[in-house]
Parts: sequence; structure tokens; C-alpha cells
Amino acid sequence: MCFDYDAIPPEPPESCVPVEGKRVVLTSTDATPFAAFEAMAPEPSGAGVVILPDIRGLFAYYERLAERFAGLGIDAVAIDYFGRTAGLEPRGADFDFRAHVAQTTPETVAADIEAAVDHLRRRNRVRGIVTVGFCFGGSYSFLQAANPRLVEPREEDGTDAGTARTGTTDTTTRSGLVGVIGFYGGMRPRVPGGPTPISEAPKARVPVLGLFGGADSSIPPEQVEAFAAGLRQAGVEHTVHTYPGAPHSFFDRSHHDHTSECADAWRRMLAFIRRHTAA
Repeated sequence: MCFDYDAIPPEPPESCVPVEGKRVVLTSTDATPFAAFEAMAPEPSGAGVVILPDIRGLFAYYERLAERFAGLGIDAVAIDYFGRTAGLEPRGADFDFRAHVAQTTPETVAADIEAAVDHLRRRNRVRGIVTVGFCFGGSYSFLQAANPRLVEPREEDGTDAGTARTGTTDTTTRSGLVGVIGFYGGMRPRVPGGPTPISEAPKARVPVLGLFGGADSSIPPEQVEAFAAGLRQAGVEHTVHTYPGAPHSFFDRSHHDHTSECADAWRRMLAFIRRHTAA
């Protein structure tokens, strides 16, 4: 498991204005309604993030994280994975999330992510969108780097999508993502025989930031290196960084021994988002 039910995200290492988000219901691309939480920046920067929670799905940690992003000028939507099996209402600490995780598939998770991306784009406040995932969500964030529905340029409404700046290179505007970020995303398949971050890394089409804990026994260093090797093969910009001694789910305010790692992770994440969503 990743974060405890009462976990709190660490504060960013720069000024963050207070923002109050709200729960919303989105409709997946397969017509399934699912719960989400949105927080809109009072002064939007043109950046947007879709937050992919751990295996608990949407709960307070990710709602607070979305509000922190919005307070930094980044529109944010955190999604829930369980609209097909657990309904739309908020759930308590006793929620049997594992039974519902077992019913998710790469296709349904990707459909929900695409709906969240489209939700942000329809507001006409963002130039670029990045996924930010944790554990289970980190794996799925990495997988989206090779998802053609989210990273391939496409025409919309019968006209060319135009151009946008990604890093330092002008490219055709992507219909979805300009980059992906994953915190301690596992490398095993989420369904038998399914894709993994390692298997999909050579197909990546957008920049990738991976952040891992060196004391995380669930993700051996050889798997992290195999993931990085696949990204090198793909030729995409990427940073795969491991914090020595940090555990799985270190990005939590209760981990007092890892405040420097949390601050550094915030800095790396914000720099990545801003660089790849710049005008």
C-alpha cells in the first residue's frame, strides 16, 4: 500500500496561495461517470496536471495535493479509478480498495485519464498538461508516455491543432500530454500479461520524470535501471532519480526524516511541469 488514509502531502518549498477545490463528476471516454476533484489556479500559468492516486483511489491526500498545485498557478484534477465498481461517493478508511483495484484495467484507467485531460483542455486555461502519479498511479502515469491517444498529435474539429512549445522545441500541439511524472511507480504488470513501464518505455513519446526511494524494496534498482534504459532507447528527455534511504511513499509530511527529499522532489516536479508547459 502507499499512503495512509490520514497522510498529508508535504508543503511545496515556495509560496503557495490558499485554494479551495471541489469534487466533480467526469465522464470517461467509455461513457462511465467517475469521481474527481478539481482545483483551479487563481492566477493560471498555462500549466495543468492530472493527478493519478495510489491504490486507495481518490481521498483527502490527493485533494490537498491538487489544491497545492492550484496555489502554485497549476490547474489540477485528481481522479478516482473506481467509478465502474464503487460509485461516486467519498469513501472512508475502511474502503476495500484492493477488491476494486483488481477490477481496473489499463484501458479503463487510460479512458479516465483521457477524460480528465479533456476536462482541463476544455477550460481553455492550459497550454500543456502533465500526469503526476503515485505508486499504482505512478505506473499508470509512466504508461501514458506511450499512449497514442494522449501523446500523438491529432486534428481537432477538422483543423490542424497548431503549434506549442515543449521544452525548447516547437512541435505540433498534442491532444493530451506534454510529459509524465511518476513517484515510485511499480514496474510489474497491473493485469496478467499487461503492459509495464519497462515494456512501454522504448515507445515513450513525451518527457518523463521518475522519482524513486532507494529503500523501497518493492521496486528493485535493477528494475528502475531497466526502465531508464528503455527511455534512453526511446530517445525522449527523461530524468530517473533515486533518493538513497528514502522509503516507498516518502512524499508525505509525516516522514520527518525525509523533508529534504520531499522539497527536492517538489522542485524537480515543478521545474519539469513549468519547462514543458511554457509558452
